[in-house]
Amino acid sequence: MSDNQGWSLFGFQIKRKPQPDSIRSFTPEIKDDGAVVVAAGGTFGQYIDLDGTVRTEAELVAKYREMALQPEIDRAVNEVVNEAIVVEDGDHTIEIVLDDIEIDDKIKQIIDQEFNGILDLLDFQNQAYDIFRKWYVEGRQYFHAVIDEKRPEEGLKELRYVDPRKIRKIREVQKTKDRNTEAVIEKTKSEYYIYNEKGLNYGSKVMSNLGTTGVKIHADSIIHVTSGLTDQNGLMGLSYLHSAIKPLNQLRALEDSAIIYHLSRAPERRIFYIDIGNLPKIKAEQYLRDMMAKYKNRLSYDAQTGEIRDDRKFMTMLEDYWLPRREGGRGTEISVLSGGTALPQLLQSVEYFEDRLYKALQVPITRLKPDAVYSIGRATEITRDEVNFSKFVDRIRNKFSQLFLKALEKQVILKRIASPEDWDAIKGKVKFRYLRDNYFAELKEMEIFTDRMNRVQLAEPFAGKYLSHTWIRKNILKQTDEEIELMDEQIRIDMQNPLYNQDLIMQAQEAQAQAEANANKNRKR
Repeated sequence: MSDNQGWSLFGFQIKRKPQPDSIRSFTPEIKDDGAVVVAAGGTFGQYIDLDGTVRTEAELVAKYREMALQPEIDRAVNEVVNEAIVVEDGDHTIEIVLDDIEIDDKIKQIIDQEFNGILDLLDFQNQAYDIFRKWYVEGRQYFHAVIDEKRPEEGLKELRYVDPRKIRKIREVQKTKDRNTEAVIEKTKSEYYIYNEKGLNYGSKVMSNLGTTGVKIHADSIIHVTSGLTDQNGLMGLSYLHSAIKPLNQLRALEDSAIIYHLSRAPERRIFYIDIGNLPKIKAEQYLRDMMAKYKNRLSYDAQTGEIRDDRKFMTMLEDYWLPRREGGRGTEISVLSGGTALPQLLQSVEYFEDRLYKALQVPITRLKPDAVYSIGRATEITRDEVNFSKFVDRIRNKFSQLFLKALEKQVILKRIASPEDWDAIKGKVKFRYLRDNYFAELKEMEIFTDRMNRVQLAEPFAGKYLSHTWIRKNILKQTDEEIELMDEQIRIDMQNPLYNQDLIMQAQEAQAQAEANANKNRKR
């Protein structure tokens, strides 16, 4: 970075070239970070009313964490995280790819070293699973970029995790009306974060006075990574678990209903028809109560006190029925009321909503249901759900990679490896490669390779006659010029190796056979 651009860091700001006022649009820029948009101007802490918005988001994060504790959600999250983050001894979980950037190789090497330093700050090799899982479940993640204010050129010293319930991004905007079109032009004046150790979800008026209840933090001091999902108003960031909230609630309600139904209807109960003859109503009722008390046993054991109590005054839903019967009936009778018969249908409904929950989580049902069979065979046997799941994992990997990209941006600018303008020009070409163990990808590659080799065999009779060998290698085998050159060189080396050259192998075998024949002739003499 040139010295004339200023170096007020993390307080703190990195000055960039001012954008010309002529670059305007009638529609505001869409942000997916879930920041609270407020009007610019006024006195800080007096004009911002976050009542409801922040409280709702904090409760939403708590809801996501509660959902992740449910067995079905936990299994689905584990499937996603295990697929996205692969940790193996001797291999890097993630690597930076700078092949598409046209800069000096030394600069690439320095950026690669700084990226490895970012991974060390996060202890990513050991904490990768936990970091990715938190981000996936909560839909957002905050890190405080800690530096030495006296020596900022030394770069980041620590990346400290911040609870998302205690911090919120604020964006001040200024709205002006265009004189010609009457369109409202929205321009971002500043961005910062509000942090409160007690959380942003307390009191009747949440953050009504930010000057005393919250700490204003410069935007450069926070690394903020979101899922990219927002609500319909763009006010709150959502998690990838959000679509599963309703199916999960429905499943839990139905499971509770099944339990209640099973407890209340499954047992067989008796119906006592008591013959009361010509007794008056009052005496008939008393006679019925006496019979109930006589034959009903309601002794219970109190585990806390060790006492045996008589709980005959209580009536549960599993009690027998006692009904009076007048003279002229069939007298005293005891019949049996059969238990509930709709339990199998109710369990089928539970399975239906369980499948709906798994679909909302975007994880193939074959991976989650214990009785489902996951076919491991040819690539053509893999279901479309597996294909979609693989694409889904790639998408969330790209979103999560913003963590490394933003941290790397601060590092290279702080150490003056690149200016903010230079980084803006190259950051779109920075790629990240994750370690994979997806068996589906391996099967698909083998299937593609097998299909190409079969097509080569079909085209071989026409090679050198109607089709050139180069055309076959480029259009059927899909080899590039570099791969063709490399393969030709390796083939020349292999031809000199008796292990691969069939002519040399035949010559060696013939020489060995001749030597054995000569030896036999000499022995006969």
